[in-house]
Amino acid sequence: MLLDLRTIYFIVAVSCVVLSALQFAAYATGRFERWPLWWGASNLLIGIGSLLVALRNLVPYYISIDAGNVLTIVGYMLMLFAVRAFAGHPPDRRYIWLVIICGSMPVALFISDPAAISERLLYVSVICCLCDVTIAREAAGILRREKLYSAALLLGLYVVTAAIFAVRSFLAATGDIGGPDPFGGSIIHSWMAVSAVAFIMLRSMAMVLMAAERSRNQLIQLAHHDPLTGALNRGGLAQHVPLLAGQPVSLLIIDIDNFKQLNDQHGHAAGDEVLRLFSKISKGIIRSCDLLARQGGDEFLAVLKNVGRDEAIEIANRIRLSFAAAVMQMPDLAIFPTLSIGVSTRTEGNGDFERLMQKADEALYRSKRQGRDRVEAAGENQQAA
Repeated sequence: MLLDLRTIYFIVAVSCVVLSALQFAAYATGRFERWPLWWGASNLLIGIGSLLVALRNLVPYYISIDAGNVLTIVGYMLMLFAVRAFAGHPPDRRYIWLVIICGSMPVALFISDPAAISERLLYVSVICCLCDVTIAREAAGILRREKLYSAALLLGLYVVTAAIFAVRSFLAATGDIGGPDPFGGSIIHSWMAVSAVAFIMLRSMAMVLMAAERSRNQLIQLAHHDPLTGALNRGGLAQHVPLLAGQPVSLLIIDIDNFKQLNDQHGHAAGDEVLRLFSKISKGIIRSCDLLARQGGDEFLAVLKNVGRDEAIEIANRIRLSFAAAVMQMPDLAIFPTLSIGVSTRTEGNGDFERLMQKADEALYRSKRQGRDRVEAAGENQQAA
């Protein structure tokens, strides 16, 4: 039995308006950035556009078809802007208006003939297909950068809808769908319209899942990282320690010499700048798979995975010398902090992490006793360099 296309358009309209109200409400909570506003406006315009198209032959042509198709195209473009805003790439307003005008005007100015149904379907389908392809690309970027696995769902949904619009464009170009009466057309067109309802819902759910996953990741980031330096805090380090079981690792315990005197003489702002500088230098020297944690105050800990004693000493000295050179470039300092570093190493399956920390701590205090600004390795009686 052929589905009633006019009824399907009404269902699409109601679904979009309800979703837009929910998205506006989400934006009003203040918990999100501007993307729910764009997404809500997108669904609202698509809903109104679908409603006007459904009123074909019941209201004037320029209202039902011209205005309906223009609003649908503009709504689809706002969906693209919503995803770009979520991805952290909000478009310039002048660019938005330029794209909207260039994309929507042809349907009203050049395809305004009531008999040109297939031409309008072709144009609208091509525009929607291009928007979906672009959104899929944005979703792929979000997945790659932020590791939001719900972005893979959004990517898949938009790839499918882009393919549907590509098929719709082909059918419109060949005249298989369209006039003279679009509401009495092929069953293929009707089922495509039915699928639109499902995909509208699913894509909105995917965006909500992405927002929830991002919020969760941000909370984990805040809970496990020191906000000043970006290094792991004690809780964050504790999450990684069980994963190190049985691995050969080297541990550096690093203390910033004369840090209290620096704070007393230059103030805490200068001390904070030194802490951030140390973190930046250390992260630039250790590998991305290694760990840097702030134990508290001016003491840090670096875990070097699959690194032997000699290489760990070399890395520790690189951090120490790079930090000293960078501090010398800071203006108006009367006290130049240095680094004392203790190093300990374990081979695979040899000793637990607490014992490793104890040995590195003993080496650190030996470094302090022997004059500071030096690297000492566990079990060594002289400066390791």
